Amino acid sequence: MSPHRHGSFWGFIVFNIYALVSGDGGNLTASETPPLSSVVLSSAAFKPGLGSLLSLNLLSSFPEDLEISDYCSQLLLIFGQRYVAYVNCLVPAARPVKVCQNCFSSYGSLTEIFSNISSDQVGPGNVSCRDSLLRSDRLMLVYELFENLKVLWEKSNCNNCITKGFQNMTSDTLHFMTTLNQTLTCFEQYQQKNKTELCTNCKTDYKNLNVLYGGMEKNKTMCIDIEDAMNMTRRLWSKNFNCSFPREETVPVIAVSSFMLFLPIIFYLSSFLHSEQKKRKLIHPNRAKSYSSLMNIQDNRS
Repeated sequence: MSPHRHGSFWGFIVFNIYALVSGDGGNLTASETPPLSSVVLSSAAFKPGLGSLLSLNLLSSFPEDLEISDYCSQLLLIFGQRYVAYVNCLVPAARPVKVCQNCFSSYGSLTEIFSNISSDQVGPGNVSCRDSLLRSDRLMLVYELFENLKVLWEKSNCNNCITKGFQNMTSDTLHFMTTLNQTLTCFEQYQQKNKTELCTNCKTDYKNLNVLYGGMEKNKTMCIDIEDAMNMTRRLWSKNFNCSFPREETVPVIAVSSFMLFLPIIFYLSSFLHSEQKKRKLIHPNRAKSYSSLMNIQDNRS
């Protein structure tokens, strides 16, 4: 190898060693050392020095009068924990829908801590956390997070199924769930057998469930859990088991429809009979007159 080639080789080695040192590559272990080609390419990238990192860390601290109090920090921590707990409850309850009956307790806890944050009442040290946690910036993250879940709760109509104070499900909801379990138990008992037998033996339970659901729908005392459970039960009854069940409200509809169907026939028939009767009334006087004339002629002849 010529001296010129030796010089180029050692120059290339020295250049890469310099790139490693100047790019903070001296802290890498042997297993972490990248290829020479990648080192050459990465050496041109910007890497902040130690001084810039220290300046960024110093900016993370503000004067004490701008920071929130320990009491507010504790409320914020509890809010985050209960928020996560409620979301973790919602996701498994998405299908089948059980967001009201499974997650009302965690939603009640989240509502309680948000009420403490948004309240005008002051905590230890005469401190109110409403302004510092809810209104201190344009984003208002805590408020927006809670409002999104509140809209979901109201859209699900969970207040119709849960008692005030988030203590338990209402009596109507518990009664519906009991009737639903009886119906599903009957389905499970006969679904492996003849489907006709299922339709016959489970007809009463299914009818009671429909009557109960109709009353709750009329009184507006049902939530998304009950609505989804009823839809799934009806799908099982009609599509999976091919059962039919005439609903009571269809009987008046059929009667009225039948009457309207035969109404034109009745109208034309009555019109025909009425016209025939008029014809008979018009003919009778002519016949009577002709008969009297005939009698007079005979009398004259005689």
